Amino acid sequence: GEPAPTVIGQAYGGGYYAGQIGVSSVATHYLVVGPVASSQSTLQYKNANTAATGADSDLDGPQNTADLVAGGNSTVYPAGHFCNDLVIGGFSDWYLPAKNELEVCYFNLKPNTTSNNTSSGINPNAVPARASNYTTGTPAQTSSTDFRTTGAEDFAADFYWSSTESSATQSWNQSFDYGRQFNAGKSNSYPVRAVRRVAV
Repeated sequence: GEPAPTVIGQAYGGGYYAGQIGVSSVATHYLVVGPVASSQSTLQYKNANTAATGADSDLDGPQNTADLVAGGNSTVYPAGHFCNDLVIGGFSDWYLPAKNELEVCYFNLKPNTTSNNTSSGINPNAVPARASNYTTGTPAQTSSTDFRTTGAEDFAADFYWSSTESSATQSWNQSFDYGRQFNAGKSNSYPVRAVRRVAV
């Protein structure tokens, strides 16, 4: 297969290398962010603020997305179906990232120099695991110029949906402006960006 990715933002696996995810600081997967032109949209998590069956893992975005797709059609679960149905670079295993996967994307691909929200950021599935919240300056703006504001692949300075339900009526999202992790009503429309994972 492909050699292991080493540089954040490098072209890899049909998209761009966003970092590692794992358990107890041991990496299990490389996280790949899809190209902005084909893997990003602005959609509702669900068309009503009602429960989703499953879709509550902080780490397992593929399972969350499978639960959403199984739970209703693309009118009911627009964001999950959008990511699930993508074929990019010959790969068809794209999905809506779980809360802790999306956080890794922010930590490593933060587009701007805005001060971070200091009540968010703990992530046991980051590698290494992060047991404390962000500081105003950490994470800093990404080292990958393509992912900096106005770069070819940058995340919008907006909240992005994760696939992780937080309650019957709300799901988790993350600001790519200042890092806040927040619960919002599922029927809100926010940007989504598909990811895939490659086993380490």
